[in-house]
Formats: sequence, structure tokens, C-alpha cells
Amino acid sequence: MNRDDRFVDLRSDTVTIPTETMREAMRTAVVGDDVYGEDPTVHRLEALAAERLGKAAALFVPSGTMGNQIALLIHARRGEEVILEEQCHIYSFEVGGPAFLAGLLTRPLRGTYGILDPVEVQETIRPESLHTPRTALVCLESPTNRGGGTIYTPTLLREISHVAHNAGVAVHLDGARIFNAAVAMGIPAAEFARPADSVMFCVSKSLAAPIGSLVVGGHEFIERARRFRKLLGGGMRQVGVIAAAGRGSRKRPAPRQRSGPDRRSRDRLEAGPDEYRDFRGPAPRCERLNANPEAPRGADTRASDFCRLHSVSHPQGRLAGGGSSSPGVDSRDQGILAHGGGRPGGGRIR
Repeated sequence: MNRDDRFVDLRSDTVTIPTETMREAMRTAVVGDDVYGEDPTVHRLEALAAERLGKAAALFVPSGTMGNQIALLIHARRGEEVILEEQCHIYSFEVGGPAFLAGLLTRPLRGTYGILDPVEVQETIRPESLHTPRTALVCLESPTNRGGGTIYTPTLLREISHVAHNAGVAVHLDGARIFNAAVAMGIPAAEFARPADSVMFCVSKSLAAPIGSLVVGGHEFIERARRFRKLLGGGMRQVGVIAAAGRGSRKRPAPRQRSGPDRRSRDRLEAGPDEYRDFRGPAPRCERLNANPEAPRGADTRASDFCRLHSVSHPQGRLAGGGSSSPGVDSRDQGILAHGGGRPGGGRIR
């Protein structure tokens, strides 16, 4: 699809293309055989990911779906149960992976725009019984995809993780766009990651990196993840050529969220209620929101009203700016910027 400055592609933040800086980084990447653990470019990206999210180690994987499924395979055994939100990516858009790959039962709960309540999570964790499956894992998604880009606050993540851990249940965070939440709320990404036992995030979401995600966690978790990655066909050889784009995405001095075509497009959306009256999104319910045109239809809030909340305190919500065509980031958490994207009520494949 041809694009110019007049075209805003809201299908997804995955439609971005590599910057020239990324292409050069890919061309000049120092590589080795990553299956043997010998690719220095991959090592640097993994070390950077672990540092940013405050975890001990990280593993580069081809996709977010693979990263999530690896976490499920590690945290739960066949026949055990995983609690998750009914619209989340793991449950809705990963081709039945929890059942097909890990042999897990899924216990979907209806959240508030994708956000689960700690009390309901606690009530859903099964007590030990000879007759029922053991609850092994709680999966959370933040920012949400079909929830309208809603964000779990660190406080809420801590509450849910506390409930789960007290019951001997692990927590995995599908943080495909975790740095969006960090930018929107002005909080380091590590604060969102800290309560979870493992986290997945994508470098192909609005960073403009063409391929890849990372899973982060403890050393033992990552060693097991490496085996499952090989089992699932994700062991790659001179993959530093790809990983270099993930590092290259950090070389721009500032995110385009703050200036440039994406910011101007968002300002136009805010100022033009009559032109965009057919675009609808959910009424804000959570502490922060990310403008996501993939949110379910049916609410009475216009896009203009929805976007006007950007950076303005609200009793229940706030919008986080960003655009699907943002190709660059700065050197820290300011980097991974995008609204959700995709058609309203539809899905996106990682």
C-alpha cells in the first residue's frame, strides 16, 4: 500500500517499516550462530531488554505469540488451568495455543475494557481438590488490545500478582506494548514488569522493527524458555541481522509522539468532531487509556470526545497519544509508542 503524508494507516502499529538507521544497523550487524548462543548482537538486545524491564535475563523470539506460548508451557503443566481476560490476545488470537501446545484449560473472565479485578481473580483461583484442575497461571495483557488500549496500573498489577502468588499461582504479563504504557503514564517499564514472573514485549509494535519479540524473567525461566523456543522452531542462526533492528529503533533522539505527522494527525482528530463522528470507542473506565481504534463498537463516546481527554486528568480515564506510523524512539522507555490499531472489534496477528 502506497502511503504519503496525507494517509494515516490505523489498521495496526505493525504496518510500520524500518527506518534507514535500522536498515544500516541490520546491514552492519555483527552476527554468530544464536542456536549456539554465539550472536553478539542478540546478546546485547537481550541484555538491554532485561535491564529495561528489571529482570535477570531475556530471550529473543520471532513473535509475541511464540513468547506468550513459551511462558504458558513453562508456568503450567498439561491439564492445569490458566485465568485470563476473555478478549485478550492469548485467548482470542493465538490459534488455541494454550490447549493445542500446552494442553491447558483456559478460564476466561470478563474484565472492564480488558482489565481484570483482583477480587474476581482471587475468587476464580481454585482451591486444591481431587476433582478439579489446579489453577497454575494468571495471564494479564497491558496495554490491552481489544479492551481499547486500557492499561493496568502498577498498583493493580501488584494487587493481582499478590493474590496469585499467595495462592501459589504464577503471573505472566503480555506486555506487547508495555513501553506505550510507560510513556503514557510517565512510569518506567520495569514498574509494570516487576510484579510478574515473566513478561513478553514486541519490538515490531510501532518501533518499526520488522520482526521480533522478547521474553524476560529469571535465569531458570529463560533457560527453559530457550529449550521451548527450539522445540517450537524458533531457534534461529545468524539472527543478529534481525535483532539489530530492535536496537536500531533506539537511535532516534525523540519519539514522534511529541511532534511530527502523527502528533498533527492526532490534533486534527481532536479538533474535528463532525469529520470523525463515525469513529467510536469505549467510554473511559480505567486509570489510563490508549487510543485504540480496535476497541469494541457500541459506546456513545465520539472519537473527538475520546481524544480530547489526552493528557487531561479524568475521574476514570486518560488517553495516551501515539500513532501507528511512529518509526522511532529515544534511548530509554520513551521508545515504544503506538496506539493499538486494527479494525474496530477485530483482531490482529502478532
